[in-house]
Amino acid sequence: MKKIITFSREFGAGAGEIGLKVAKALGYEYYDKELILKTAREINMDATAVINLDEKAPVVFGFTQSLFDLYNAPLNEQLYEAQRRVIKEIAERKNCVIVGRNANSILGQYDSSLHVFIHADFSWRVKRLKEEKMQAYTEEKIEARIKQVDKAREKFCSYYTGRNFGNADNYDLSLSSSSLGIDRCIELILKAAE
Repeated sequence: MKKIITFSREFGAGAGEIGLKVAKALGYEYYDKELILKTAREINMDATAVINLDEKAPVVFGFTQSLFDLYNAPLNEQLYEAQRRVIKEIAERKNCVIVGRNANSILGQYDSSLHVFIHADFSWRVKRLKEEKMQAYTEEKIEARIKQVDKAREKFCSYYTGRNFGNADNYDLSLSSSSLGIDRCIELILKAAE
C-alpha cells in the first residue's frame, strides 16, 4: 500500500512549504498546483480556466446569481470529479504528499494515510504573506485576500464533503504553524509518518 500525506490549510499558514519539505525528506512525490494541470489535461480544459475554478464550490442558484454562473455550475462539478479521479490515481501509484483540494476526504478510506491541517494566527499569516509572497500589497489587501481564500475553502469543503473545514475530527494532526514554527511542524509530521 502506498503512503499518503494530505494537507488542508488556512491561507498563509505555510502548508505548501511544510508539505514540500516533508515530501523531500521522505522521498515522496509532491502535488499542489500540479494537480491543476493534471486535471486540466484529464478533462481537456485550459489550465487557466481550471485555476479560476480551483477549490471553489459552485454558486448556488438564487435571485442574485447571473445566468452565466448558472451555466458554470456543471463545469465546477466536472472539474471536481476529474480532480478526485486524478488524486485517487496518484495515491494508488506512488507515495505522495497532496496539498488541498479535499484530498483528506477523497483519500480518507486509505489505510496508509496521514491527514494534516495547518492553521495559524491571523496576524502571523498577514505578516508572513507580506514578507514572503505579497510584498507589493498593503496589509489591508492581504487581510481581505486571506478572508476571501479561507471562505472559499470553507465553502468548497462543505459543498463537496459535507464536513466543516478545519474541524479536528477530519484530520490526524492539527498543527499551528504560528505557535510551533514551520520547522517544528515538519518534525512532528515526519515523526507521525513513521
